[in-house]
Amino acid sequence: MTRERTDPPDGPDPAAQAPDPATLTFDEALAELQRTVAELEAGGAPLETSIALYERGVALHERCAALLADAELRVSRLVERAGGAIEALELRGPDEA
Repeated sequence: MTRERTDPPDGPDPAAQAPDPATLTFDEALAELQRTVAELEAGGAPLETSIALYERGVALHERCAALLADAELRVSRLVERAGGAIEALELRGPDEA
């Protein structure tokens, strides 16, 4: 009788249960990225686990970078109105019509 394996031979995929980076806030993505980097730096993980952690780290970095770019754009779009009041302009990202 053969036993069906659900995890790779080197252990479970660290990103298998993790939420999609696109759904994370900046603070959540940054905290997870820091944990991921610390785990990679600690070493000792099997190769496949290290690769999965690295891929997750790249996705988290991209999420943080996108959120920072959006925040920078929002700040740069602040305009000063007559009388000194500051107002943010409505923004549309490059993928929004």
